[in-house]
Amino acid sequence: MMNGLVAAVLLPVLVLGYFHTSIILLLCGLLIFVLGVFVSRYALFYIKESVVANHQRPPIVGPILMQLVHYDSLFDYMTSLARKHPTYRFLTPSHSEIYTVDPVNVEYMLKTNFANYGKGDYNLGIMSDLFGDGIFATDGDKWRHQRKLASHEFSTKVLRDFSTNVFKVNAAKLVAKISVAAAAMETIDMQDMLMKSTLDSMFKVGFGMDLNALSGSDDLGQQFVRAFDDANSITFRRFVDMMWKLKRIFNIGWEANLKQNMKVIDAFIYKLIERKREQMRNGETLLGKEDILSRFLLESEKDPEYLRDITLNFIIAGKDTTANSLTWFFYSLCKHPLVQEKVAQEVREAATANQNGEVTSAEEFVELLTQEALDKMHYLHAALTETLRLYPAVPLVLNAFILFPFYKFGVCMILSSL
Repeated sequence: MMNGLVAAVLLPVLVLGYFHTSIILLLCGLLIFVLGVFVSRYALFYIKESVVANHQRPPIVGPILMQLVHYDSLFDYMTSLARKHPTYRFLTPSHSEIYTVDPVNVEYMLKTNFANYGKGDYNLGIMSDLFGDGIFATDGDKWRHQRKLASHEFSTKVLRDFSTNVFKVNAAKLVAKISVAAAAMETIDMQDMLMKSTLDSMFKVGFGMDLNALSGSDDLGQQFVRAFDDANSITFRRFVDMMWKLKRIFNIGWEANLKQNMKVIDAFIYKLIERKREQMRNGETLLGKEDILSRFLLESEKDPEYLRDITLNFIIAGKDTTANSLTWFFYSLCKHPLVQEKVAQEVREAATANQNGEVTSAEEFVELLTQEALDKMHYLHAALTETLRLYPAVPLVLNAFILFPFYKFGVCMILSSL
């Protein structure tokens, strides 16, 4: 990445300098001057914030660059800081970023005074390339509209019944694939399988489409999955990379990769939206009574870009959170064999309570997982809840970017267990 940045800056200078030595000296001087101004501004701001004694402000734990240094183990690093300081600050060249694990602060920002803690232009600027005006990146009327409509749609019986059937079918497919690997004594990437399985479920529930990510039979679907995962990772990296805007301008490094990924993502999603509209025009769907995209299309005639944003936000909401939680759940069960056996025993007893014959297949077993059976699985519920406590599905919430007189700061909340 740095090599690409250096090349993008130096190559034009060297070409010009080959013909005019004075030009290369001038450009080098300007580059050094700009870099000096940037470093000086950052240093002065850091010194000022470090020296000024203000007990109302959280302690400073370092520059934001420390997050980039510890990027591969970022959440562990930030959790270790939170053990020392429940609320603390990182400094950027322009503002302070506040991180907190204090339950009082979290409740105040997410519940008591939620209206005052929008995402703001800073977070929107980072996330907009991938998530656009979707619910995870926007504020105000657009956020309220999507929240209200999604809340209403997910509460409808038709969608609940449809999604339950989808989850059962894909759960049986996952069990079958893992059983084959287990019988062959093969090592598998459990998280990867869960990611693909939840993505298949999300696409069917969200858009009425069989993505077949788990089976790998759809080449276009596989390309989309790779591009979406890569774009999501690069977007998150922007929060700790102060040079991302410059890289985007020169189209180098991670930003060049993001641009290519977005072409794949947008082409796939817009094709999906157009196909869904065509199906609804031809009466090929159940009048939009099942998948979420059809219901959004029925609710109002939205432009394709807005529907694209909604679609991608639903994908990230349903894919990573569920798969990550299940990955940690199975990891925890493997670490605690007694708990694993209790969970398995309770599931067997609850599911087969009214079953006379022997269950011979995964497909047959998932059909026994009725709401009545699930309501009896109290130990399983407790184990899942404890997993979410120890390993939150969303370990970091980017909640606000606020400008007060003479003091600008961002607010984040670390939800990792301490």
